[in-house]
Amino acid sequence: MPTVRLKDIAARAGVSMMTVSKVLRGAPDISAETKTRVKLLAQQMGYVPDGLARGLRYRKTKLLGLIIPSITNPILVRTVFAIEDRAHEQGFEVILAQTLNVTEREDSNILRLLSRRIDGLLLWPVYRPSSEARSYQELFARGTPTVILGPTSPFCRQFVNVEGDDAGGSHAVTQHLIKLGHRRIAFLAGPPLAPWAQERLEGYRRALRETDLEVDDHLIFHAGSTIEDGAKATEQMLQESCDATAIQAVTDLAAIGCADRFLREGAKIPSDLSVAGFGNILSAEFFRVPLTTVRQPKHRLGLAAMDLLLQLMRGEKPESKRLPAEIVIRASTGPPSAEPRPARSLAPKVRSSLA
Repeated sequence: MPTVRLKDIAARAGVSMMTVSKVLRGAPDISAETKTRVKLLAQQMGYVPDGLARGLRYRKTKLLGLIIPSITNPILVRTVFAIEDRAHEQGFEVILAQTLNVTEREDSNILRLLSRRIDGLLLWPVYRPSSEARSYQELFARGTPTVILGPTSPFCRQFVNVEGDDAGGSHAVTQHLIKLGHRRIAFLAGPPLAPWAQERLEGYRRALRETDLEVDDHLIFHAGSTIEDGAKATEQMLQESCDATAIQAVTDLAAIGCADRFLREGAKIPSDLSVAGFGNILSAEFFRVPLTTVRQPKHRLGLAAMDLLLQLMRGEKPESKRLPAEIVIRASTGPPSAEPRPARSLAPKVRSSLA
């Protein structure tokens, strides 16, 4: 099917190409009758505006970049939905890219999006130990409006960000377990370079200190953030004869991996052991034992990020935002039993199953 051009519409409408151009870009100095006739003809003829040409002419492409770790990450689903929905309302298209938590891939994505002349960028960083990152410096030097999704780190602190209250949410979970009567609470920690994981660990530690409970490093296990990470950390916990009566995980997925490992070994949750997560993903509510967790404002985070980006694109200087998180108490946590069955009591069963 041949491409419909402005001159084709002009010929059918009996007006000049300039008149058609003015109608399609909303110029005010055209009569209502002519506007109606030209717009109707353009629609009937299947005219599609050349967005690239328009972007080059007006230096606006109406394209936004969105870079996230992975589209399979359940935490980000509602955030991405909110961003795309708000962008659509404002007339923008969103180009989505994944980093898979690889810095080289992130750098490549940033440069590719810049080559597409995006009007703005929303970015969940790949956290790294260095204080600088060339691709972020390039973003800043070009003045590309950029919003960080999640907490910042030294290499990206020049940008505004929107994040949840990771420390406060984790603190609330630990307080909940302490109020139930638990005194030996294990923690499945997340990626050491991720600020959100460190804030959740600090929230746990702060709640223990406030209650004059010992912060025992032997109760802290590196778990990453996936189901597999949670299961592996649980095996380590059992092999080391951990005497915890409750386990708090850095993410819901890690908590699910942990809880599933205990359930398969015959433990009862929460009568033998309480388990809590963080994130309130859909599977947390519908796990075999519905999971106590922290509800992150995932949809509101996406809307807040778009609001910040729109302000930046208007030349304003907005401040970063931290959104509150709240604990959701479900069936996976309860008081320790009168005859507690700490995690270490299952260790012989796990060792024999692994032999």
